[in-house]
Amino acid sequence: MALFAIGDIQGCYDELRLLLDKMHFDPRRDRVWFVGDLVTRGPRSLETLRFVKKLGEAATVVLGNHDLTAIARYAGAKPIKRGSDTEALLRAPDIDELIEWLRFRPLLHDDKTSGYTMMHAGLPPQWDRDTARACAREVESALRSPDYTDFLHQMYGDHPGRWKEDLSGWKRLRFITNALTRIRYCDAKGRMDMGAKGAPGSQRANLMPWFRVPWRRSRGMKIVFGHWSTLGMVNEPGLMALDTGCVWGGSLTIARLDQTSPSFSHLPCRGNARPG
Repeated sequence: MALFAIGDIQGCYDELRLLLDKMHFDPRRDRVWFVGDLVTRGPRSLETLRFVKKLGEAATVVLGNHDLTAIARYAGAKPIKRGSDTEALLRAPDIDELIEWLRFRPLLHDDKTSGYTMMHAGLPPQWDRDTARACAREVESALRSPDYTDFLHQMYGDHPGRWKEDLSGWKRLRFITNALTRIRYCDAKGRMDMGAKGAPGSQRANLMPWFRVPWRRSRGMKIVFGHWSTLGMVNEPGLMALDTGCVWGGSLTIARLDQTSPSFSHLPCRGNARPG
């Protein structure tokens, strides 16, 4: 059995299928992880969502910020942009079933067998593995609740920016969501900055990538993430970044994890949008 992890797809269905075929992926035998952002921006979000759902237990998906936005627009918690790919997605006859499946995906996948932990964006430096798992479960419970739309109406916003154990209510859930699905940069005290989105070196002098904070408590983990197309692929001890900007005309990246040293394959993409 092969275990793969694949970067942000964002509706680039054709490239996804070509890359899996290139790896001779067989869902009867192999397993594939998706780092989130299955949908939006690319040309075939609906086909992507249907395909990954159909993979059943062969696929493990963590939610990304664009997946959450699709759920929020479906639920009426965020306006739908007229003529957008999301509007077309939400008109699908099976959208109720697809959104129901999507909102029951986790925000964090911690795999004891492989030793890898996957989330869409990253972890704030204050969190260790146990804190990350517990916090992810809090948001997952809110999303899976019959009253999940209440959470979606409170989900958006950049504050609070710094983790405190005594955070509560919507502020706590918003911080957790931002950490797992949006984080890129922090300052030396561990405060998240949601405005900086460029490649390392473009940020203000007081900021650093979340994984470069010297005292971060997740240093002993093996983390797989996506979300940061301007960062590109990273492969170093304990850290693997797989968003290589497929939807922006970059490439789609897949890693094989069931080996002593991970191997990587890339598929150039045609692109459907321009950054920004």
